This record gives sequence, structure tokens and C-alpha cells, in this order.
Amino acid sequence: QVQLVESGGGLAQAGGSLRLSCAVSGRTVSSGTMGWFRQTPGKEREFVAGIKLSNNNKYYGDSVKGRFTISRDNAKNTVYLQMNSLKPEDTAVYYCAATPRPLIVSVLTTTRAYDDWGQGTQVTVSS
Repeated sequence: QVQLVESGGGLAQAGGSLRLSCAVSGRTVSSGTMGWFRQTPGKEREFVAGIKLSNNNKYYGDSVKGRFTISRDNAKNTVYLQMNSLKPEDTAVYYCAATPRPLIVSVLTTTRAYDDWGQGTQVTVSS
């Protein structure tokens, strides 16, 4: 059974940084695809970043390009989301997601493409 556990959320000031972690059990982070999404009340879950684990190709949502970086540590079986230059509009619950399939770009930005999800971690950015 695959389990994803996010950590690292919290309160940050605008312009600050946070690093989210997604610890994976039941599957390695050496194959498939993993992603980060975020959600605010009343809105759909939004794609933030994705990584194809076989070739390390990375993809980002337009609102976070140049500020967020997705990475992984195979030894720790963990995927990270480094968030810099945070803005109040980055406030959301952040979720990591995983699938054993190597997704194409047009699909990895969609929630339906992923099989497993973490419980989410709250990120709040104050102005």
C-alpha cells in the first residue's frame, strides 16, 4: 500500500521560503510521476509542480515558475517542494501525489492522472 506523508508547511512572511517534504512508502521515487498540487476553500485543486522520475524532467504551474523547485532524494524516498519568494496568494493546503505511470505533460497537470495522495499540509503566507 502506497502512503504519502507531507510535512514542512506552516506560516511564512511574504518573500520568505518554505520547503515541503513528501515521504513515500510502498513505492520508490525512481519511477513513475509525482506531483504537488494546492487547494484553497471553494476552488479546485491546482497543479503546482511535477517530476517524471525516470528522466528527472520537471514541470511547473505558471504561477510558481521561477519561484518553486521540485526535487527528489532517492535514498530517502522523498520528494521536495522548495518554495521561495512566497506570496500571500500561495496560501493553500498543499498535497503531493504519485502514480507509477510516466505521464505525458498534458496529463501530469491533472488530478485524475494520479493514484495516490497525501493528507495535505497547510501553507499560510502573511503580507
